[in-house]
Amino acid sequence: MALTLSQRWTIADEMAKDVLPTVNANSEVPRFRENIYNRYTKRVLDICFASLVLIVTLPIHVFMAIATAIDLGRPLLFRQQRAGRNGDTFTIVKFRNMRSDRGANGDLLPPDQRVTRLGRFFRRTSLDELLNFVSVLTGRMSIIGPRPLPPEYVSRYSDRHRVRLAVRPGLECPPRDPSESRNWQSQFENDVWYATHVSFRVDLLLCWRLLRFTLSRKSSHQRAWANRGTFMGYSVEGEAINLEEVPQCYIDNVLLEGDMDNDLEAKRLAGSVTTDLTVSKSMPDECVI
Repeated sequence: MALTLSQRWTIADEMAKDVLPTVNANSEVPRFRENIYNRYTKRVLDICFASLVLIVTLPIHVFMAIATAIDLGRPLLFRQQRAGRNGDTFTIVKFRNMRSDRGANGDLLPPDQRVTRLGRFFRRTSLDELLNFVSVLTGRMSIIGPRPLPPEYVSRYSDRHRVRLAVRPGLECPPRDPSESRNWQSQFENDVWYATHVSFRVDLLLCWRLLRFTLSRKSSHQRAWANRGTFMGYSVEGEAINLEEVPQCYIDNVLLEGDMDNDLEAKRLAGSVTTDLTVSKSMPDECVI
């Protein structure tokens, strides 16, 4: 049975309540030290580079707008809230490359079932990232930095991984080891390393890796179809996990609670349960993982 968005969020909240205290107690939290480069110089370089890119790529934006209008119609743009520096939310804007098809539970279908042929081309060539330079120009993003993620994830971060929010999010934060598998744990650890080692030399090196990553057909394909799933929280060992790695007891609990709600609603509509009657739900014992 597919979980609804609300059920997934409930599971993540329960896991955070049960597991985060232990994870925080057992993990080292590195200190972020701001310096002249990441306070001033990096921002100046971002403005100069983003302005140049937006001017040079203006004809491409016009082409993408016309192509999107023909392929998907209006609206042309996709907007989504993301968590920025210190967890403050901002809106990213991209040209649409997916339909809005939904499943039986009302949630959007997986991206690979909604993306159009044109959208595949945009994602494979990284053209879908170009409008992010507007966010770089306005100061909400940087060229290099941790990828901006949904604001719902912020409350799920361990104290260690919350350090990734100490710097502006970026277009990409290339891994130090390109051969490393890109799961949530490796991405967050790479982001924390970057946040505590920001320098002109590091940014220059990562810009070169980003250029190679963008021009590599294999890497672009992997980025376009990366499917790490939804970040749900942590295992008791402190590893960041997705929905497929969530202990089954959490899923069973939320499904059972949903079944109880449905039964109570059916009884209320049938007149066997009054609206002012307080009903006690018998939930399973606390999930032990």
